[in-house]
Amino acid sequence: MKAVGFTHYLPIENESAFLDLNVEKPLPEGRDILVNVKAVAVNPVDTKVRAPKDKVEEAPRIIGYDASGVVEAVGPDVTLFKPGDEVYYAGDITRSGTNAEFHLVDERIVGRKPASLSHAEAAALPLTTITAYEAFFDRLRIDRDGADAGQSLLIIGAGGGVGSIGIQLAKQAGLTVIATASRSETSDWVKSLGADHVVNHREDMVAQVQAIGLKHVDHIAIFNDMRHWDTAVELIRPQGGIVSIDDTDLPMPMGGMKTKAASFHWEFMFARSMHQTPDMIEQHHLLSYVAGQIDAGNIKTTVSEVLSPINAANMREAHRLVETGQAKGKIVVEGF
Repeated sequence: MKAVGFTHYLPIENESAFLDLNVEKPLPEGRDILVNVKAVAVNPVDTKVRAPKDKVEEAPRIIGYDASGVVEAVGPDVTLFKPGDEVYYAGDITRSGTNAEFHLVDERIVGRKPASLSHAEAAALPLTTITAYEAFFDRLRIDRDGADAGQSLLIIGAGGGVGSIGIQLAKQAGLTVIATASRSETSDWVKSLGADHVVNHREDMVAQVQAIGLKHVDHIAIFNDMRHWDTAVELIRPQGGIVSIDDTDLPMPMGGMKTKAASFHWEFMFARSMHQTPDMIEQHHLLSYVAGQIDAGNIKTTVSEVLSPINAANMREAHRLVETGQAKGKIVVEGF
């Protein structure tokens, strides 16, 4: 089968940063399904995994953590899908990735593809959807079905992939969403997705939020980086919660959190598959829920650019675009 991978961890400008490969087609066992991949998306985690380092792989490494495709075959223990089913999912960071013509994935972290979307539109969603959903509804314990309607949520770094779907999920839950964006195009983007207010995270966010009429916010999601930690601590309400998805080695003083009895949560969407948690199947359920919301017209895809076909050259370009940090929504690569 065709695949895109690498042996050396190189700057994306290097033509060998990705290679076109022909590798053996895998066979499904246990609860795995074999998916004929139609489209993939590139996330910041892809660029972090591939980042330059002094390491060489003996066999080419295939990464990729978003896919939409069609079930080709199923393992003997599979109960959720059958050949011919259209699916979308984010995969497992401990296994070979989705940048391949056929891909093995555990059925418990796979959802049915939204019927109203193309494969390219669907591929933009899984990783960011799982991340935002878990951040809000599993970590911060916001009620998905509206019991917390009217509460405020500040999404720091709202214009990227996670923020783009997060705004929509939060609005479906009835929250007042304050989104941060630093450029006019991302400000327009988050407004188009339903944000109630937009503030600039490169300026004084405390003053901007207070200008909206809020001294504190009920919930905060940090979807870019932890440089905004002190601001988040100042803005979170007493007994509120902050969630972050960012790796950091920056100081995170906890004194202000303690005196507010506020909570802090990490979100890592690969945790369930990496540790084979008993509730792994929750990712199947949440992806299928979001597919229903999309097909009902309540949520839209966050794809912003599609490259074709899936090959080394286009994968280099997709990674380059993501590495600029300026992309809004998601970059998708479609078709082998």
